[in-house]
Amino acid sequence: AHLGEDDGEPEFSSAMPLEEGETFFFQPRPIKNLVLVDEMDSLSPILHCAISDLANEDTPQLYTVCGRGPRSTLRVLRHGLEVSEMAVSDLPGSPNAVWTVKTNIHDDFDSYIIVSFVNATLVLSIGETVEEVTDSGFLGTTPTLSCSSIGNDALLQIYPDGIRHIRSDRRINEWKSPGKKYIVKCAVNQRQVVIALNGGEIVYFEMDATGQLNEYTERKELSSDVICMALPKVPVGEQRARFLAVGLADETVRIISLDTNDCLTPLSTQALPARPESLCIVEMGAQDDTGGTNTSTTFLNIGLSIGVLLRTVMDGVTGELSDTRTRYLGTRAVKLFRIPVQGFDAVLAISSRSWLSYFYQSRFHLSPLSYDTLEYACGFSSEQCSQGIVAISSNTLRILALEKLGAIFNQVAMPLKYTPRKFVIDDESSNMILIETDHNSYTEASKSARKQQIAEEMVETADESSRVEVVKLAEQFLSDDLPEDTFAAPKAGASMWASQIRILNPIKQETLEIIKFEQNEAAFSISVCQFNNSPIPGAVYVVVGTAKDVSLAPRGSSGGYLYCYRLVDDGGHLELVHKTPVDDIPTALCSFSGRLLVGVGKLLRIYDLGKRKLLRKCENKQIPNQIVGIKCSGQRILVSDNQESVHFLRYRQGDNSMSVFADDTFPRWVTQATLLDYYTVAVADKFGNLAVLRLSQDTRDFIDDDPTGNKAIWDRGLLNGASQKLDMLCMFHIGECVSYLDLATLIPGGSEALVYTTLSGTIGMFVPFTSREDIDFFQHLEMHMRNDSAPICGRDHLTYRSSYIPVKGTVDGDLCEIYNSLDPAKRRAIASELDRLPGEVSKKLEDMRTTFAF
Repeated sequence: AHLGEDDGEPEFSSAMPLEEGETFFFQPRPIKNLVLVDEMDSLSPILHCAISDLANEDTPQLYTVCGRGPRSTLRVLRHGLEVSEMAVSDLPGSPNAVWTVKTNIHDDFDSYIIVSFVNATLVLSIGETVEEVTDSGFLGTTPTLSCSSIGNDALLQIYPDGIRHIRSDRRINEWKSPGKKYIVKCAVNQRQVVIALNGGEIVYFEMDATGQLNEYTERKELSSDVICMALPKVPVGEQRARFLAVGLADETVRIISLDTNDCLTPLSTQALPARPESLCIVEMGAQDDTGGTNTSTTFLNIGLSIGVLLRTVMDGVTGELSDTRTRYLGTRAVKLFRIPVQGFDAVLAISSRSWLSYFYQSRFHLSPLSYDTLEYACGFSSEQCSQGIVAISSNTLRILALEKLGAIFNQVAMPLKYTPRKFVIDDESSNMILIETDHNSYTEASKSARKQQIAEEMVETADESSRVEVVKLAEQFLSDDLPEDTFAAPKAGASMWASQIRILNPIKQETLEIIKFEQNEAAFSISVCQFNNSPIPGAVYVVVGTAKDVSLAPRGSSGGYLYCYRLVDDGGHLELVHKTPVDDIPTALCSFSGRLLVGVGKLLRIYDLGKRKLLRKCENKQIPNQIVGIKCSGQRILVSDNQESVHFLRYRQGDNSMSVFADDTFPRWVTQATLLDYYTVAVADKFGNLAVLRLSQDTRDFIDDDPTGNKAIWDRGLLNGASQKLDMLCMFHIGECVSYLDLATLIPGGSEALVYTTLSGTIGMFVPFTSREDIDFFQHLEMHMRNDSAPICGRDHLTYRSSYIPVKGTVDGDLCEIYNSLDPAKRRAIASELDRLPGEVSKKLEDMRTTFAF
């Protein structure tokens, strides 16, 4: 550190007197006295979002634009844990399994990596480098079924023809499989070995006090072939684990006793929906190392051949199986591996995607790894990587480390120039067209001109005696280029705007083209559309709405423009077709039946493509204040007003007119609105409320008989409103201003739900109930949680969720999920009030979450 050194650094204090107009000056430099220890990623503020699988990964990605000014970013969020790749090494041939072993139980780090091939076994020694060794005692001329440490200082290799027990003094004991039988599966822990021979015969070995493996006198014949086996770890202070789990070809899992009193006696059976592929018994939960209470639970994890993971609670005394949780992981059969994570056991499940099941911060997590597909894995520990994973992927050996446990998303960020406002995605090329606009900002050209002007003023005002020094200072000022993402951009003043259009490939994180606007011209809206009367059939057009000299208060501008571009070069570039002047700010655009809907101030217009500009075809003047959003479904148009909620309009093709046929009774300052179906709309306002509104089924949006002949029926609503009104179905106070709202599916095969993002960086979801039973259960659970888990600051939960309008038709899922973090006595009390067991309540919460999200 450099603190206290006399290094000539200027010192500033709030006690120093300053004359008017004076200020402090200093030269920026990198940090010397502080070291970055950790940082937390923040998405705040999220300004726009899209959910789509542009990377063809089966699971949709979230594309969010975040930040302000030069610190803005486009972030690609993927559900999963971040994985650091420590090393990758090519292997000779195609390996099928990998293990790590310690030569002594007290060693901190692993000694060997053993890699099994179809007809050989490779042994690698772990040191400063990883090298092949031949004197380890392992048999290298055969494939290996399992390698592990056993006892305090011995090693064990199981291969199809037998078992090889390697003692610390290099003595080797071998057990050969009898006759024409061979070993198909095995399970090993610190003191026990169980092998399955072909034909369904199980042989059990146990280590005695001298470190010798002894075979149990009897063998167990099973009715079906053994597919997989698993042993738990030996409990602390005990001689043996009491249970063996065996998965059979008849689609069952059997729990078999290993107790001396009833050894190899079946205890319980669980039927499965498909053949088991892999088993893993792990103790997870709140394990207290201080000698206090241990509330951990033993789980039997079952990986099925259809890509499903089952997690079942196993009774530590009787071996009974209960409370089974199901999760679909991928298209391939699920293989399970026990690995250490932060000192506790976790389960790595490998299917078409790799998943980690672990207990962290009083909660169970099942998260995918954001990494390539793996085939086999094992825990790994060395001086360079104390807790990692060694894994096989195709013909490479990889050493991985897991980062940021507990995180739902990992993210990749791409820096942007100005504050991102909105973007659209071209479906064919998967490229993103983004508008960036900053208020109180210079364009690059204006900034350079202003800098030059300041430098010239410095030289002009200098005295003759100091002119040489001032010229040098001016040259240094012109050459200084401080990074704006660190020091911010220079402020230009009110009503000064800088804006540009950017085309980028979000997967490759690559900018394809940037189109800059002049100083004080700002882009506010963007839409992709295809015009029916386009001279090039199938051409995709991008329309951008801009305005000149916009002032925010009072709101005004010197006019707006609609720039019409055509996408060329496979969506990589924009070609300007023409530019259409409009008389106000074009705040909203939407494609509509081969034409374009435009919100110009409070006017709603339909434009069509012309040769020299866009042609106005239709106009509606019934929106009261300012249009902030447009959606359409068929011939119905949903228009959001910035103060007066939403309006439903119908386009009548016969007489080319748009008429408001329904609106809301409540003034909402809408930020986002989306259609849920033909009759239902979800609306979010700037005060953090979300409402679901619905038209009644008998709403008439098209009336043929008009006795007056002048369509006055559309104007007969109460107090200048529409004649028909929306009913409010649901109401909920989120507490943050919503910046994005849409229906989306977040997981493959999941159900559709309402996803929202907020300016504070929150990503949330509203999910629909599908049965009356679920509604009753969650309403009663919410009621009990309000009483038993009061907010720490004392504010009433119901009051908060009803901050502006009383909460209606919505259950607070965040509050319900606090149930899992309550103490066991409270959980039991609430469950008994609901006539359920605590495990059933937790399962109901987990099922509700995993049906729609993660």
